[in-house]
Amino acid sequence: MNDRSQNAFLGSLVADAVAMPVHWIYDTTAMDLQYGEFEGYEAPQSPHPDSILWRSTYSPRNEKAEILHGMAKYWGQPGVHYHQFLEAGENTINYLLAIQLYRSTVRIGRYDADEWLETYIKLMQTPGWHQDTYLEEYHRAFFDRLAAGKRPRNCGIEDFHIGGLAQVPALIAALDALDADSVEDNVREHVALTHRHLNTDAAALALMRMLADLANGVALRDTIEHHGSSWIGRNLLDRLAAMKDRKILGQHFSTACYLPASFVGSLCLAWKYADDFSAGILANARCGGDNCHRGAVVGSLLGAANGVPEDWLRDLKSMERLRCDTLEPVFSD
Repeated sequence: MNDRSQNAFLGSLVADAVAMPVHWIYDTTAMDLQYGEFEGYEAPQSPHPDSILWRSTYSPRNEKAEILHGMAKYWGQPGVHYHQFLEAGENTINYLLAIQLYRSTVRIGRYDADEWLETYIKLMQTPGWHQDTYLEEYHRAFFDRLAAGKRPRNCGIEDFHIGGLAQVPALIAALDALDADSVEDNVREHVALTHRHLNTDAAALALMRMLADLANGVALRDTIEHHGSSWIGRNLLDRLAAMKDRKILGQHFSTACYLPASFVGSLCLAWKYADDFSAGILANARCGGDNCHRGAVVGSLLGAANGVPEDWLRDLKSMERLRCDTLEPVFSD
């Protein structure tokens, strides 16, 4: 088992949990007033200054599409935090799914897309399995299509949000533990199950290749320069690294979720903080926007390159979920 691959996965979980309370806050002035200069895990505070739940709707077609469970009553209300019931150090739903992907892949000894889809469906349909109030469009669309009678393999949509990368470090870590020889094919197949788009595929492929380089001892900036060259060049990366974080993300690149800008902005932070895991994931969180999902890139790259400090792992609520030696079904956690 390659420690760098495992640290990439753990780094993504830590980056998500750190960003969780300020996830999708675009008004950084409001963020600073509400949270201050936070240095670790925080619980979410209400109201959320940029919540869009007041104008969001989801009506399940039938019981197969019931994935909100008791959270539906909060939709349509102002100021509701997307992760209002999570505690400090908890992970958001896409990373809880990443953990289950890791566990199920290790348990059965290979990646099996159909096996994963069955697990994904059971997890999302199980009341109480997750505590997130908001579910992204790709989840809602997947289960609406499933409820309409489509086969699970045909329920994914064309989605180019960086959230499509949230499970990539987990899958790579699991396949590395199994010494699999089909990592690229498995990663691309998995991402396409829910996010069918050239931008998402390209970003997943680039991230996978960077993490493979890091696992083999390549320096972080060298692999970003090599595999990120079609996204951004070294000279621009160096110039941006001299800027303040919120100028890199917020002015030069949008903090929104859309690829490719969200991926390039993530590479910029990983480049700037190449030698400092903690500073990098905190900078990512404080930039706001879709920082949780940028954490899949920033956290995994910095974790693989530097390791993940024990302090972060000690207070990460998901550490117990990572155990693969239990016999309980993965959807009963």
